[in-house]
Amino acid sequence: MARRVNPIQERQRRTALEKAAYLAIFEQGYAGVTLDRIAAHAGVSKGTLVYHFGSKEGLLAAVMRRFVRTIAAATRRALRLASGPHDRLLAYAENQFYSVESTRRFSTVYLDFLAASTRDPALMALQRAFVEETHRLDLELVALTAELAEPTGRAGTAGPAGAERAWHLRALVDGLSVRFLSDPDPDLTRYRLLCLEGMYRLLNLAGR
Repeated sequence: MARRVNPIQERQRRTALEKAAYLAIFEQGYAGVTLDRIAAHAGVSKGTLVYHFGSKEGLLAAVMRRFVRTIAAATRRALRLASGPHDRLLAYAENQFYSVESTRRFSTVYLDFLAASTRDPALMALQRAFVEETHRLDLELVALTAELAEPTGRAGTAGPAGAERAWHLRALVDGLSVRFLSDPDPDLTRYRLLCLEGMYRLLNLAGR
């Protein structure tokens, strides 16, 4: 008789495996880590990982899918709960640099994933989907803070101009994240402030 699977327990198991893999990749690097090492880190057999994810590439894809979506969802929730455009900008900056350890972990694993995706079409397809997801999030921030835009005669925050500013916004975050990784003793408050000040300038907003 086939084993009956509890879908809730299976989701919880996958979540636990993805979190363990995330930490293993962060600690050992994607190029060097193996399914055997990830399995040992998770306290399961290699066969369990293969059953759930198929391969090391499949596991990396699942890990990145989970954590990118988690960050995006947390940022959107923070934007909705913020009381006004200024607070939304602050919430956005705080979610991009959530804590020293979480920022270091995510940026490290993400750069590993990005490097691997340049040699794997399936991972690159996922990377492009992530780019679209973050672009949608950045567009939402541009729209939510449009009322702060200064009337300087420059292009506004809607349409093509809004899309361009969303790209600039992502470049700011990505650039600061790389700088964060190379910083021997990153000051979280300083990085949040740099992100916040950069957003005000890039989005041409009043009140900075």
